[in-house]
Amino acid sequence: MFKDKKVGVIVPAAGKGSRFGGKECKQFLELSGKPVIVHVLEKFQNCKEVDVITIAIDKSYNEKLIQWIQDYKLDKVAKIVQGGLERQDSVRNCLKILGEFSVDLVVIHDAVRPFISNKIINLVLEAAETKGAAIAGVRVKDTIKITDENRIIQHSPPRENLWIAQTPQAFSYKILNDAFEDACKAGFIGTDDAMLIERIGGKVVIVEGDYNNIKITTPEDMEMAEYLGKKWLL
Repeated sequence: MFKDKKVGVIVPAAGKGSRFGGKECKQFLELSGKPVIVHVLEKFQNCKEVDVITIAIDKSYNEKLIQWIQDYKLDKVAKIVQGGLERQDSVRNCLKILGEFSVDLVVIHDAVRPFISNKIINLVLEAAETKGAAIAGVRVKDTIKITDENRIIQHSPPRENLWIAQTPQAFSYKILNDAFEDACKAGFIGTDDAMLIERIGGKVVIVEGDYNNIKITTPEDMEMAEYLGKKWLL
């Protein structure tokens, strides 16, 4: 347990990965000898602060995932749930299950970010424990331009205030659950979980992430993952 707090993890893995292409969903592709999602699950399995893991997938992958959980001894995985129409629906389905386990803190992590470190997991947990909500992020390196609908530059915001959001994102269970319930009632869909907290006026702190904590979205990302995997996953 994390400082006497029970920690639950949500891995939404029901996405089809339309931007990636191919017949197989990217989270189930092999990387350095194991499926991408197994690398992700192993990081949380081996994190002593984590008590329980839930996963949302398309039901067509149930049998395959159950076999991997057995093969790789992922005994912290307590429940596989049906994914929803949107990522947000999948997370909400898992959140309901974690409520049954009476968790205090919830960590949400993309199924296609296999290079997460124990250090970052702990940083977001520490921040969430004291602040209620925290995400990992990295500073923007390039100059950002904001344009109008005609692609005419309107503004160049200062880089020191710009961050690229990553996962893991960690929250107090109550704060996150309240935000999800409110979003559901309003029919609001956010692009990440922190946005639901922001929407109801909650404060979310960013902790320094890692540029190697890439999200595999395109074939080019997979090429980078294979390169990084030779160093970090073997």
